Amino acid sequence: MSIGKKSILIILVILSLDQFFKILVKTNMSIGQEIHVIGNWFILHFTENNGMAFGMDLPGDNGKIFLSLFRIMAVTGIAFYMRYLIRHKAHNGLVISVALILAGAAGNIFDSLFYGMIFEDSWGKVATMFPEGGGYSSFLHGRVVDMLYFPVIKAYWPEWFPLWGGQSLVFFRPVFNMADSSITVGVFIILFFQKRFFAELEQKEADKPASEESPETIS
Repeated sequence: MSIGKKSILIILVILSLDQFFKILVKTNMSIGQEIHVIGNWFILHFTENNGMAFGMDLPGDNGKIFLSLFRIMAVTGIAFYMRYLIRHKAHNGLVISVALILAGAAGNIFDSLFYGMIFEDSWGKVATMFPEGGGYSSFLHGRVVDMLYFPVIKAYWPEWFPLWGGQSLVFFRPVFNMADSSITVGVFIILFFQKRFFAELEQKEADKPASEESPETIS
């Protein structure tokens, strides 16, 4: 199997799993509900946000539209970049890392584009999928479902500590989803192996004759 086909398979698997777990949570839990999977350090905590990673947000209706459109352009750009890497026979690790980032970005943008139209609101109740009266919002205004919460450390800052002295300390505080994890893993792999990945790509570009075209494509 070519690296192009492997990358597409990775993207489809991550997208499928990401949407499966989001729909499972959305149709079985209400906002704020928690299920303790492993004690107090692995918790399913259902929350929603307007589309930025790890629960971060942009305020207002215009902020939501801007974020959705920006993410569409970003996903398109990442897809073209992955195609470029495949055609130029970049290191397989780099191609797979970009595929992970693309899958994660696409997974969250799917929520932003469509969840507002296909789900009821989850405040104080379990949402119905494809409700008769329509969803809680419109196209581009869906909220991203987050559920993975790992408060590994719960403590208090020492009283003498500047600014936060005496306040509670939770690590890791953000609630996220599988798509966020896919993006994070892809970025960290690229950062860790960047010298090897890009040096190899630059060398191949330098050794390639100007008239040569790579025969391998995504398809």
